[in-house]
Amino acid sequence: MERLRKSPAWTELEKLAPLVKRHHMRDMFNREPSRAKKYTLDAVGITLDYSKNRVTEDVLSALFDLANQRGLKQKISDMFGGEAINTTEQRAVLHTALRNFSGQPVHLDGEDIMPEVHATLERMKRFTQSIHNKEHTGYTGKAIDTVVSIGIGGSFLGPKIVTESLKPYWRGGLKVHFVANVDGCHIQDVLSQTNPETTLFVMSSKSFSTQETLQNTLSAKDWFLKQGPSQADIAKHFVAVSTNVKAAVEFGMSKDNVFPMGHWVGGRYSLWSAIGLPISLTIGFDHFKALLQGAYEMDEHFKAAPFEKNMPVILAMLGIWYRNFMGAQSHALLPYYHYLRGFPAYVQQLDMESNGKSTTLDGRTVDYGTGPIIWGSEGTNGQHSFYQLIHQSNMPIPVDFMFPLKVPNQNETHHNMLASNCFGQAQALMQGKSFEECLDDLQGSELPEAEKSNLAAHKTMPGNHPSNMLLFEQLDPKTLGALIAMYEHKVLVQGCVWGLNSFDQWGVELGKVLGNDVYDMIEGEMSLDGVDESTAQLIKRFVKTT
Repeated sequence: MERLRKSPAWTELEKLAPLVKRHHMRDMFNREPSRAKKYTLDAVGITLDYSKNRVTEDVLSALFDLANQRGLKQKISDMFGGEAINTTEQRAVLHTALRNFSGQPVHLDGEDIMPEVHATLERMKRFTQSIHNKEHTGYTGKAIDTVVSIGIGGSFLGPKIVTESLKPYWRGGLKVHFVANVDGCHIQDVLSQTNPETTLFVMSSKSFSTQETLQNTLSAKDWFLKQGPSQADIAKHFVAVSTNVKAAVEFGMSKDNVFPMGHWVGGRYSLWSAIGLPISLTIGFDHFKALLQGAYEMDEHFKAAPFEKNMPVILAMLGIWYRNFMGAQSHALLPYYHYLRGFPAYVQQLDMESNGKSTTLDGRTVDYGTGPIIWGSEGTNGQHSFYQLIHQSNMPIPVDFMFPLKVPNQNETHHNMLASNCFGQAQALMQGKSFEECLDDLQGSELPEAEKSNLAAHKTMPGNHPSNMLLFEQLDPKTLGALIAMYEHKVLVQGCVWGLNSFDQWGVELGKVLGNDVYDMIEGEMSLDGVDESTAQLIKRFVKTT
């Protein structure tokens, strides 16, 4: 394939960027009275208003041309078709099969994997029902009322963020905790809130050997046995999501309570698999299935919609525009909904672990920007901290606002205030306030003219800051599934354009390997010979102190 920066569409975008930078979005709206309607799109319960972006028809046309020139249609087809698009690990990328409701087979190496997917879903359904119906009880016969999910990375973050986001749908009487940090304070804090008679531990590790997850699970097991139960009782209180059935059984788990996941599911894409068991336990299997349904419908939209009407493609190509042609280095996600407050962290892992790369598929070092820094937090809190930087710094920071039009049991005044803040901030970012307007506001004051001018300069808001507005009727399981799938596909599109493998994470591995070596050095099982002076000094200080 032709080098990215040599492609005709890239060259055209380079020509358009300086022209667009001369114009303010205020003027764009003045010239196009129907701009908002023109640049608004609906799909799977989500409305996207992308009118507050620094783009013209020419820019959008060139962006879609770029997607075509980079082979996006084929990349989409290859992913859904089970091709090994994770080329460095020679794996297919088939998390979409986990939510495939089409009734059609999905082939991997000539074999339909859908029977395996359906069998796992049925096992999850039965186990979830056995907990909710109080058929699966603890070792003293008491019903399970607490779930402790132990994982790391995607095995932790996906289930945690989804269950937090869907709190209005929690099953009454069942509490859930998530543990990932190997810092012993975390697991100890959670264990102090639980009763061994009524707690179920869900350990999620494909290999059953992930260092942090295994240690936290062993600590939970040690705590459990010290409360009085026997080794045989472990089977009632510990289950696993893993491919290593042998290790789980040796741990004490029942073979029937070890839930499989395919090697073709990446960690940050795994919440749709048995990794989602804590979600099912918390909100019920029917709602978990609705989550999958929403993701499936977004998959269908992504596959079928033309690029200019395709929500993930539009968001992705706007991101390309800002990252590569308008000088942006980061992208902020700002949910105006308390339960969705953790969503930026989820997308942070999804995006930065996928496209935080500097080597192309053919092994070349990139000479252009790739994955941006993803950050953000819930809306109104951010307004009183980091929004200052977005509004008045000289760094372009594109923003995704998120807002549910309805929320369960919400006070109308609170929700109206929330909406006014969300829409008002988007307006302020786009519109800004000029020096002349600020100076005019001060004309009635008794300040000297020089002070008025100085103060007006400090109050000036340049505006022209881009944002997308994502609205939902309400954030139910189906809509959340669609939202997550939308960002998954956005990542695929950008990785395709940048020529990256979005499905490996070699940058994670070196720290793990060296961390294991350092652990052996701390334990005295490995010499400090050969380690750098700084690391050796840190190890010695730690060992001496402890």
